[in-house]
Amino acid sequence: MSVQIEEWPEPEIGQHRIQGYRYTSRDFMEKEWEGMWTKVWLLLGRESEMPNPGDWQMEPVGREEVLMVRQKDGGVKAFYNVCQHRANPLVDEPKGHVLRRFVCKYHSWAFLPDGTLNFAPDKDDFPEGNPCDNVRLQELKCETFAGFIWVNMDPDCVTLKEYLGPIWEEWEKREVHTWKRTMAHSAWFPCNWKIVIDNFNESYHVPTVHMRAEPGSDRKKIIGNVNTYYKETRFDLSPEGHNRMVMKGGYSAGKTDEEGNIIEPLASLLRHWDLDPADFKGRPEDTREALQQQKKKLGPERGYTHYGKVPEEQLTDAFHYTLFPNFAVSLWSDGFHFLRVRPHYNDPEQCQFDNWWYSSPASLSEPSAYQRSFDKEDKSHIDPETGEAQVRWIQHPDSIGPAIEEDVAVFLTQQRGFRSRGFKGVYLSNQEKRIRRYHELIDEYITRNLDVEVKGDVLDEA
Repeated sequence: MSVQIEEWPEPEIGQHRIQGYRYTSRDFMEKEWEGMWTKVWLLLGRESEMPNPGDWQMEPVGREEVLMVRQKDGGVKAFYNVCQHRANPLVDEPKGHVLRRFVCKYHSWAFLPDGTLNFAPDKDDFPEGNPCDNVRLQELKCETFAGFIWVNMDPDCVTLKEYLGPIWEEWEKREVHTWKRTMAHSAWFPCNWKIVIDNFNESYHVPTVHMRAEPGSDRKKIIGNVNTYYKETRFDLSPEGHNRMVMKGGYSAGKTDEEGNIIEPLASLLRHWDLDPADFKGRPEDTREALQQQKKKLGPERGYTHYGKVPEEQLTDAFHYTLFPNFAVSLWSDGFHFLRVRPHYNDPEQCQFDNWWYSSPASLSEPSAYQRSFDKEDKSHIDPETGEAQVRWIQHPDSIGPAIEEDVAVFLTQQRGFRSRGFKGVYLSNQEKRIRRYHELIDEYITRNLDVEVKGDVLDEA
């Protein structure tokens, strides 16, 4: 029996104008930070990079730095990366291992991996009493899911499962907790973080930005690795604020020569799954269903254990998710395109962007059109302990890594446009409505958590 794509309930969407100040205003950035960022679940670390007790990762998000530590019982705790004596950060590197204690370099206060203050010099000299009896690291809510570590700064937050809604069950079936990172490019962009997320909340830009479409182009016939034609794309919204877009594997363009023969990379992909490219001469559109059936038949015996748990469409199509507030991911049958953006600590016109790729264990030898990795002969980027690609920081944003450079070029120019007083707010198509819902949700968080009210598209003090 085939696994069906689960239906998502769709919330109502208003007419938010999404004006330019939302991308340039420091005042709005402050409201956004206090009202939204500190109240949501954020995907930060990766469990596989912390396999042993004492292993830790530190990741910044906005003005905070979060220290995640593997505990003796196998769990993970998260703390603000700040000593409770005089606010010096405990660690400066992105990851490491603590043998016994985190020792502050300022006055040698020492904290155990569980956050307990274990040592403070001259402990009898404190009028408030021994610091070791009264002080510990400030802990954040922390859960693990899909192989990632998630944190929430709100002590009264809902559980991660409740927050993720339909995402939870869908991703459990994909076994993505076992997948390895094979590409990792990161950079600072001179643009607001929402520009990046807005872009990944729609496919309307794909023909123009990625396929060189012009006003005279027939968008119904512009099909690349995915079919982004809006009438053949599935757009879903969840009440929790997360979005899903399902785009069919579009094998009918750019995959044949003039005689209609299947060419690379589709030809190799067909052979890998024991299909003869010659059998599809002149009919490349039939390869999608043929690959689905062949993967379903042969996948489990080849180690693709998740194939029997997911919809057949997942075996060829792009399931693109945007998780509120700052994480987008294109989830293929065996590739996980990780797109995460984090705000600058005080500049609304800067953000930190991660362009990473994860691959399922069985797919590492597959000649897939969707496989992304560094040169297989170059092992310098691979962490010898985890087998995963290490992060490479990019100096120039136009070289952020595969499949993203064209998007980046638009991010940088769009920021200029949002500064203009001539821009009066968006005019969105129905296929872009997920952008509007995202901004509505930001305002809902701000309104609910701060002493402000929304008047049209302007946030005023109540």
